[in-house]
Amino acid sequence: MAHTHTCNLVHCIFSTKGRGDLIPDPPRLWQYVGGIARQKQVLLLAAGGTANHLHLLFALPPTMTLAKVVQELKGNTSRWLNERSRFAWQEGYSGFSVSQSQRKTVVDYIDRQAEHHAKWSFEQEFLTLLKKSGIPYDPRFVFG
Repeated sequence: MAHTHTCNLVHCIFSTKGRGDLIPDPPRLWQYVGGIARQKQVLLLAAGGTANHLHLLFALPPTMTLAKVVQELKGNTSRWLNERSRFAWQEGYSGFSVSQSQRKTVVDYIDRQAEHHAKWSFEQEFLTLLKKSGIPYDPRFVFG
């Protein structure tokens, strides 16, 4: 695709099954995700989160769907984390489009997850993001 030029930035979020604290070393996971992204030719711009969820900002390649990128990232990290302890991601994910003008804001937001979650739970954060993005949801099923 030599003549294809795109800029599709995606802020992607997914949590552990039941939102349990199943990620023993979040910074190590972020590094691992970076390696997988490079291998799959996905430009990862930021990774962060806590022991129960992961935030990613990446540039969606023009030859891959969002679902395929998430499948690759969740599948590979799940296998890697299961080598260390019993682990599972939640079903599904959320993906929010990000304009180039908001790139730094989202990177900063992802970098400040520990500070952010000293005040807000993942559930509060996630519902706020859905509302701000205008994404309709059924409260009975939003957390699986």
